[in-house]
Amino acid sequence: MRVAQLFGNQIELRDIDKVSLEGRKGAIVKVLGCGLCGSDIVKFRHGLAEDGTVLGHEIVAIIEDINSSTEFKKGDRVVCSHHIPCFECHYCKGGSYSMCQHFKKTNIIPGGFSEYVYLSEEHLQNVAHKVPDVMTDEEISFYEPLGCCIRAVERANLKKGDNVLVIGLGSIGLLMGQALKAYGMNVYGCDLMQDRIDLAISRGIIGFNSLDVEKSHDFIYNNTNKIGADCIFMTSGADAAIPLALKTVRNGGKILVFSSTPKDFGYANNEVYYRELTIMGSYSPRPQDLAKSFELLTTRQVNVEHLSTDYELNDIVKAFDDTITNKILKAYIKIGE
Repeated sequence: MRVAQLFGNQIELRDIDKVSLEGRKGAIVKVLGCGLCGSDIVKFRHGLAEDGTVLGHEIVAIIEDINSSTEFKKGDRVVCSHHIPCFECHYCKGGSYSMCQHFKKTNIIPGGFSEYVYLSEEHLQNVAHKVPDVMTDEEISFYEPLGCCIRAVERANLKKGDNVLVIGLGSIGLLMGQALKAYGMNVYGCDLMQDRIDLAISRGIIGFNSLDVEKSHDFIYNNTNKIGADCIFMTSGADAAIPLALKTVRNGGKILVFSSTPKDFGYANNEVYYRELTIMGSYSPRPQDLAKSFELLTTRQVNVEHLSTDYELNDIVKAFDDTITNKILKAYIKIGE
């Protein structure tokens, strides 16, 4: 079977042995397509994965072979995430599911940018769903990234009607904004690119250009009774997003970190102390967050139209390049039919 493997910071298409059940519980699925995640970009650019790694985890697939106690059957079109918590360890019992060691070790095999993938019985039981006929492959491929956003919204523990600001309106920022709206928040969103701001506005998000920090501050304060945003969602990977967040969050508010930044510097200690700010992170979803994601997508409460661009597997290098250079919002790699 054909796969896209990572070697250093190069991607190569190669043929490897096709995965099979070999007596195991689970399923072999034929991958229809796989979304390109920001984490794939990071691993690609910084050589963070072992040579031979097959990246990709946002898969849509058809079950080809199955040995399972679940109700899935051969021929089902499914969407599936890649990590499963154990539900029993200290981290899981404390609500930190993505810190669970079992969560970190589980994955789809060999990876999403592959013609075929093995899904374990755990995957089928916890993080897989049969896709309704009305959903396109591209639409349902947002299942896992939207699940990540829902986890962030849940962790922020906000009240309905709170004022929130999403900094960065890439595909994740647009998903985050819509998830927040689905939870009843007043959602603002900012970016430097007008086409992304326009997309946000078309989704009911109050969008504005954040090039000028002082004007951004004034805009948020004037629209929140001179208080500021109750919570900032950091979906931009730019260093400049940090001072913007501190400038627009209200005293006693929250900043939820949902992206890494190049310089890896932090939030000013005295700002956090004197203003009683809460800085928190959110990384990856629980099964229940994924179930909520599936619901929001299949009921069209989150609109993902025009957020992804299709590429064939042969053009996967171009998909990475176009994503990195901001020519597109998000790539979807078509692999099978």
